Amino acid sequence: MDNQEQGHKRRVRYKGTHPRSYKEKYKELQPEKYADTVERVIQKGGTPVGMHIPICVKEILEFLQIKPGQVGLDATLGYGGHTREMLKCLESKGHLYALDVDSIEIAKTRKRLANLGYGPEILTIRQINFANIDQIAAEGGPFDFILADLGVSSMQIDNPDRGFSFKNEGPLDLRLDPERGVTAAQRLREVDQEELQGMLTENSDEPYAEEIAKTIIQELKRGREIATTTQLQQAIEKALSFIPQGERKEAVKKSCQRTFQALRIDVNSEFEVLYDFLDKLPEALASGGRAAILTFHSGEDRLVKKSFQRLHKEGIYSEISHEVIRPSAEECIRNSRARSTKMRWAVKA
Repeated sequence: MDNQEQGHKRRVRYKGTHPRSYKEKYKELQPEKYADTVERVIQKGGTPVGMHIPICVKEILEFLQIKPGQVGLDATLGYGGHTREMLKCLESKGHLYALDVDSIEIAKTRKRLANLGYGPEILTIRQINFANIDQIAAEGGPFDFILADLGVSSMQIDNPDRGFSFKNEGPLDLRLDPERGVTAAQRLREVDQEELQGMLTENSDEPYAEEIAKTIIQELKRGREIATTTQLQQAIEKALSFIPQGERKEAVKKSCQRTFQALRIDVNSEFEVLYDFLDKLPEALASGGRAAILTFHSGEDRLVKKSFQRLHKEGIYSEISHEVIRPSAEECIRNSRARSTKMRWAVKA
């Protein structure tokens, strides 16, 4: 009897009226079971933890013009929101391929979509980086439509174990695939001040790159660890201590956002991966095939814009978007994480 009692553990309940930590928000982490709770969070303009609300769905579907029987590719599966909407358009005819590097989330999404009736007869999911789009095109292409939703998914940001956000204490990891590569904490121990300053400037246009890089390297040389999200935030606060107190809190917040972004891009070689994807994209498309790409910061958008313009000039794309498409004001109110989104598209000649 004693052993049975010891083996039974009740769920940890949160203190007060609202859950604060990631694990306490168990209702949001089970959207199928607690749909009403999830909807309340969304109605307030939040994103429930553990899930991702797809952005620009209407605009994407209007452009891609998916028809039953076509073959397409979701190059960035994530939570599967866009995938699900594209599958609906196929009406059980044709096929959709989907890629992701995240070994943790891909298994959850595969199960989630399978429970909705999307099995291997209509959907093929591969754990592969979208830089290797040529490999999947050789298997299932050329594709009538391709979507790439760049950046980080909300469920990755919200999980403190992944280290994507300074808002929660966690290991300074930042890897999209936690089973490969070096962590952001390891990366900081490898770089010198000049390289770190360049990383912050090139990857996120950080205005205080010099001050932040200098402080981080000094802290490490003094034997102080920067192995958690909080320790990195504290180093940034120290670097910006010269800013007047009334302006400092907001400046630190923005510099934290940019520093975490710069490190994430570096750890995952995001620009190099995007270069490869954009170069291989035309060959993966069928004649008349359509490609849409969502970006979330200026560095990504510049690469997409320049690639589309160059290939349009060379006659490889017959049409491209000359202006970015942004989510509606209504969508941004419902999903605050949509605000920085830019969509560009191209049609293969």
